[in-house]
Amino acid sequence: MEKEILIQVARDERRVAVLVDGKLDDFYIELDRHQSMLGNIYKGKVESILPSINGAFINIGQEKNGFLYLTDADNPFLNDIEKIEEEPSGAQKFLNKLFPSKTVVPLPKEGNPTEAGQQTTVPPAGRLPIKDKNELPLKKDQEILVQVVKDPFGTKGARLTTHISLAGRFVVYMPVDKHSGISKKIEKIEERHRLRELLKTFNFSKSGGFIIRTASMGQSEKDIFRDSKFLVNKWQEIRTLSQKKQPPALIYEEGSLIWKVIRDLLKDDVRHVIIDSKDEFVKMRKFAQNLIGNEVVEKIQYHPGPQTLFDAKNVARELEKIYEAKVYLKSGAYIVIEPTEGVTVVDVNSGRFKSKGTPEEAAFAVNMEAAPEIARQLRLRDLGGIIVIDFIDMNREEHKRKVLYALRDGLLKDHAKTEVNRISQLGLIEMTRARTGKTIESLEFHACPYCEGRGKVKIN
Repeated sequence: MEKEILIQVARDERRVAVLVDGKLDDFYIELDRHQSMLGNIYKGKVESILPSINGAFINIGQEKNGFLYLTDADNPFLNDIEKIEEEPSGAQKFLNKLFPSKTVVPLPKEGNPTEAGQQTTVPPAGRLPIKDKNELPLKKDQEILVQVVKDPFGTKGARLTTHISLAGRFVVYMPVDKHSGISKKIEKIEERHRLRELLKTFNFSKSGGFIIRTASMGQSEKDIFRDSKFLVNKWQEIRTLSQKKQPPALIYEEGSLIWKVIRDLLKDDVRHVIIDSKDEFVKMRKFAQNLIGNEVVEKIQYHPGPQTLFDAKNVARELEKIYEAKVYLKSGAYIVIEPTEGVTVVDVNSGRFKSKGTPEEAAFAVNMEAAPEIARQLRLRDLGGIIVIDFIDMNREEHKRKVLYALRDGLLKDHAKTEVNRISQLGLIEMTRARTGKTIESLEFHACPYCEGRGKVKIN
């Protein structure tokens, strides 16, 4: 399998196409007129709390206030960092459960959410105070550190969380969540054991936990350790800056699309990266050298033109197809993809497909060809939310099971979280795909003012 990454840079946009064996496999776009907030960290202020919808609106200095679920607000972090860092041992946790004694002490106003001289209940061994089940985790005008997990969409503001995470090349650091783990995609027992033992040596951080990413497979302990230490230092910079800034304020901005390419996509299986901007080419090589090392610098190549990079690599026409409703398969069958406001509908049709077998065998053949292509199209178009797939009806349970497995296998490549249900009696598959921002189509098109988005012309 040969993988290459193409980066086409224009004055106000950057486009990234990932090719596998010459076929378009993934696509990303970054537009100056729509800067993604995903991953950004803000110091905000609680504007309002609505227990009826289990949420709070946080002023982060944007046009629309961000939304934070109250169940996702159990780390009002600016005030509780010292308590979180002193987590009790396993034995102490057991004793605390047996003897849940409480101590009442006065606390000063500075650095604490309570007023000067007010008494608060503090459990032993550094545990966080036990809150009454009816007590809200936030207060109006409270300062809070939050991270964007979903871009603003339509009339809704950004979705926020207090569970901050910083992604590196090999690990993800979670400074407020005291647990660690290893990516489920790392299946080899020996490798999981090696990485688990490595996690035990991460003693340079008093708080937080680490998730070992799939990219860590086969990497040296030195490289993983260096990546982890870099993230911990980055968090200390964020924390220091957050103490100096007044809300609302941007504390940390996630890197550009080209930075993310280096961090997340430039792996050992990539033969080369081609970019058509001389300035970005120089920056990218410097980024890669600092983050990874000299061994990957030669993989980054410059495309001088005169033909555009995507035209030279025969990618332009493939990209145009991701905006079309119909996707034709090699057999003559086709898929229809219709996004709506609440759900995306995918319909599989036999089209010009011809078979000498039975209708059951024909339906199975078309569905097996369509399943991986549907997974690819969802990834290319970045479609999210609820997705309903109408496969051609099949009677045999074995065929239904194989089609379902083919779809799930195709979704393994997806960077977004997906959940797939079984095929229903009507031949439908209901699935969800995590939505983090606008779809690729919505970034490039807006509704027609004449047909009002219907895509049809009235006869009379």
